Amino acid sequence: MNAIQKAPRTDRLFDGPYYLSIDGQLASADEHFDVFNPATGQVLTQAPSGSPQQLEAAIAGAKRAFKSWSALSYDQRQAYLEAYADALQEHRDELARLLTLEQGKPLKTMAEPEIDQSISWIRQIAARRIPVEIVEDTASHTVELHHTPLGVVGAITPWNFPVLLALWKVAPALITGNTMVIKPSPFTPLTTLRFGQIAQSVLPAGVLSVVSGGNELGPQMTAHPDIAKISFTGSTETGKHVIRSAASTVKRLTMEMGGNDAAIVLPDADWQSIIPQLYWGAIGNSGQWCVGIKRLYVHSSYRAEFVAAFVDYARQQVMGDGLDPAVTVGPVQNKMQFDKVRTFLDDIKARGYNVVLGGEVDESRPGYFIPVTVVDNPPEDAMIVQEEQFGPIVPIIAYDDVEDAIARANDSPFGLGGSVWGSDTRAAVDVANRLETGMVWVNEIHTQGVDIPFGGHKQSGLGTEHGHEGRLLFTNPKTVLIKK
Repeated sequence: MNAIQKAPRTDRLFDGPYYLSIDGQLASADEHFDVFNPATGQVLTQAPSGSPQQLEAAIAGAKRAFKSWSALSYDQRQAYLEAYADALQEHRDELARLLTLEQGKPLKTMAEPEIDQSISWIRQIAARRIPVEIVEDTASHTVELHHTPLGVVGAITPWNFPVLLALWKVAPALITGNTMVIKPSPFTPLTTLRFGQIAQSVLPAGVLSVVSGGNELGPQMTAHPDIAKISFTGSTETGKHVIRSAASTVKRLTMEMGGNDAAIVLPDADWQSIIPQLYWGAIGNSGQWCVGIKRLYVHSSYRAEFVAAFVDYARQQVMGDGLDPAVTVGPVQNKMQFDKVRTFLDDIKARGYNVVLGGEVDESRPGYFIPVTVVDNPPEDAMIVQEEQFGPIVPIIAYDDVEDAIARANDSPFGLGGSVWGSDTRAAVDVANRLETGMVWVNEIHTQGVDIPFGGHKQSGLGTEHGHEGRLLFTNPKTVLIKK
């Protein structure tokens, strides 16, 4: 491992070089891999491909650092996390621009808010505490429930929200006394490498390490005896491999996996007013979020008018390079996902479904652009209804009976999120309570918060992120019994 002198802080836009963060040092790698700009399809730069030996060094450093880091008080760890948030704030603009370059999302409407929310998240989580609970206290006996840190936490993070979904894991893991090693997606490693580099200037050595590389590093983490917990965000199929691998060392797991979220617009909904919310709930981030609206159920009494208004709103949006301030919809992030989303378009065309917007990829256009596509009332067994598209395609499906809509929404192996929309809030809540999901919104979409638990049902996940419940999962409940 070649140690590199820490780069000084600077307000100018960062353009590399990129280093691994290992045990408080910045390290180069013998091999590198291409990182693409999805708006052009061209190589943006190269990222270091960490070796198994470098990942081993990062884990060993995190294990050493755990002893002193876990011995600090909450207040002391909070001071470090506040300093880290301050450092990220200094680099806010460069991180946002880098995020757009490697991920594709529009700078002003998606990338900058992601960085801002991430920094705010660190500050808010750093202020939270898990107190000792007195279970029993009598004249002769006291029972205390402590929540002690686990050790080294391995984070495996995705490419759709590479900063937010990583720092959502970092903040609760560190404030509760754990150390962390992150493996970012090889599609979007740059911003994670950069915030790892920034961390080395403020956090003690080994507390937070970042090792980018290929898919072979994931199994090394999930099977490693010195990693106590894996926090994973990604597809259900990859998640199943993580679960199998982690079983060998009985690791703690928090798994946020795939979804096929349904939105049900009830017969009494003021549907004209919620078109923008439903559109962005489905198409925001080019449809690339686990809790995006993947199936949109609309009552048949107004479906035709709804579809026309939805398409009209969609036509007002601009697709292109996210650095252009006029752009509101960016490209699909990578070639693999681009090809996968095209299989949905191919199936839609082959089966003759009614495409009222989009549907045809411009082959002459560089980059990974899938046009926003609206499919009017495909059958329930259609691929676009049954499977997670993770792209800017939305099926709008008619229903006549609310009971039928609930049954169809629940007829899925997934159960991550969902939403219900209606003028009678109580009736909408009753429908929401019958959806088999880990999270459900009523007359809103994608509201999140540090104190709001978030987790999946069925094959959409294990465990919980956020909230007191999520923070507890970074700890071990330890019962202390004291005879007086």
